[in-house]
Amino acid sequence: MNLLDPLFAPRAIAVFGASATPGTLGAAVTASLTCYPGPVLKVNAGRPDPGRGFYPSVADAAEACGSTPDLAIMCVPAAATAVALREAAAAGARAALVCAGGFAGAGSEGTAHRQALTEVVRETGIRVLGPNTSGFLVPHRGLTASFVLEAADIEPGPVAVVAADGGVNHALAFALSEAGVGLRLGVGLGDSLDVTHAEVLTHLAADEGVRAVALHVDTAADGRRLADAVRLLAGRTPVVALVVGRSDAGDLARSRTSALSTSWRVTRAALRQSGAVLVDDERDLVDAVTVLSRVRLPARPRAGVGLVTAQAGPGLLMTDNLRSHQVHVPGLEERTVKELGELLPDRTHQHNPVDTGRSSPALIKVVESVSADPGIDVTAVCGLIEPTVVDLSTALVGARAATPLVAVVNGPAEQFRQIRKELAAAGIPCAASQAAGATMVRAVVEDAAARARVEAADLTPPTLRPLTLAGPADGHTAKRVLTELGIRTPVRRVCADRTAAHRALDEFGGPVVVKVLGPDVLHRSEPGGVQTGIRTRQELEAAVAATPVGTALLVEQMAPAGPDLIVGVRRDLDFGPVVYLGTGGSAAEALGDVSVRLAPLSVNDARTMLDELAALELYLGARGIARADRTRLTQVLLTLSCLAADDSVAECEINPLRVLPDGDVVALDAVLLLCD
Repeated sequence: MNLLDPLFAPRAIAVFGASATPGTLGAAVTASLTCYPGPVLKVNAGRPDPGRGFYPSVADAAEACGSTPDLAIMCVPAAATAVALREAAAAGARAALVCAGGFAGAGSEGTAHRQALTEVVRETGIRVLGPNTSGFLVPHRGLTASFVLEAADIEPGPVAVVAADGGVNHALAFALSEAGVGLRLGVGLGDSLDVTHAEVLTHLAADEGVRAVALHVDTAADGRRLADAVRLLAGRTPVVALVVGRSDAGDLARSRTSALSTSWRVTRAALRQSGAVLVDDERDLVDAVTVLSRVRLPARPRAGVGLVTAQAGPGLLMTDNLRSHQVHVPGLEERTVKELGELLPDRTHQHNPVDTGRSSPALIKVVESVSADPGIDVTAVCGLIEPTVVDLSTALVGARAATPLVAVVNGPAEQFRQIRKELAAAGIPCAASQAAGATMVRAVVEDAAARARVEAADLTPPTLRPLTLAGPADGHTAKRVLTELGIRTPVRRVCADRTAAHRALDEFGGPVVVKVLGPDVLHRSEPGGVQTGIRTRQELEAAVAATPVGTALLVEQMAPAGPDLIVGVRRDLDFGPVVYLGTGGSAAEALGDVSVRLAPLSVNDARTMLDELAALELYLGARGIARADRTRLTQVLLTLSCLAADDSVAECEINPLRVLPDGDVVALDAVLLLCD
């Protein structure tokens, strides 16, 4: 038996606070269990009425019904919940759903209620979903553990929902029902006092009836467990994740890397690295799990999409959407184009996308030809509902397609729903708009790429010897450590006074950079912190005069011009060590162009981070700018990933990491923060 079976597959249920009074929580939950096939024990200590099936204690109810509850649903106030939970555990219940709120708030009664609830969980071992949730839904078991009565009408299906919030769980469940998909399990975690995202995902990994999982996350208190659970589940079942909190900048620590490491960014990156497909809103979430519950490609880094459209305009909308999201819409082989030329009028576009000019009986042969092209892994078909010309559902169901199909059908709502139903019976997902269709295709392609990334992960980076630093590290010390680790840094001299600075200028011959040195100086881009292009003694005198009296200086050889990156590693509160790569320089925070990975990195993780930057072309030699040596950059990222394994390191940031004319990279500035 799965550890969460007493929660999601109980043999009997006890409702604490059950009521027949309309409008009460207890009455709503009791009514929602009407279709549950097992015994429902109704407990109401305040107003017992055994004649109507309401008992003063769970022991009395169990004796009367001859059943021991696996699950207890708490519909009592927060102040009474801990006592009721202990009573339920003593009666044999192994799981509980706590609906009430009022368990939060530092220094308040809520904190005391939460502590009391936590103590019962620890002492009895009973598992608790909630508190502060509207419950969960298991339609194929006839189990609606919710105070939303209409949720009982949701049809069973192959998609599971794991949501941080009970309201989001219900909203997604209703949307899936409207999409004609149905629900396998829908869970709203609430405050996650005990049962977490990770545990529910692990539970789903053992459920053969689940074909896709919609994951909604707002916080990730145990991020590594969540990432591990997604990795486990995504290996057999597609996971699509919606992470909220884009506008939350989080608590900014002292370096720019910290400013780039918002909880939203890290959570998304961790889930993607673990194999999840990411979406930006709930509509896309529903479309993505809809298609993935019916279509899943083998692991493939860059799946090719074929597009057949009966009207040029809608097809172009979809093509533009796909290509703007870097989805591969390849050209067709000459053999395929020749076949299409024999099927279609001359005026039509016979490459990819293929425009048939209008829906016609030739559609079946066109779809078969395009799908058979060696470069195509999934085929999307767009068409209007024109029953006097061609029956779209019959055509697509009858086509001997060599790839999975995704249909986009535009037309009257009732006719669309009928076609969608017919296509669904044949395993063909169907969208009502080009935008939804593009979302579906992207989800299929991104899921295949995610699996390829996970399968390619080789977590065998080199190990580093532990650091032997004591106390705070200034910029020179940070770069000395990087040099010892094999990361290139500028030639430099620490100068205690202007005389030493002049000696350094004479040695290097200019141009040089003059920087203020000290463990508390983290952003030398602030006024007076760094002065560049110093060539003469007069310029050096002016630079020294602009720095605070008595401050040590760092004089460095100035690096040639080139594009800048920022790389860093820090310890995230939820996920532990994370590595960043982004567009660097003084505007790093403002641009927010960054790729994030959990450490340790695989070689493939490190090598592909650059590809995620919006400014990628800047580092690939655009307009004659130096092209970054990807092998050297990968080595820098792997080194920082290993550095994260050193428990003495809280954070390390290189900004800027300059790309030199020969493609090598050099750390021009660095911050190294040690753990207290």
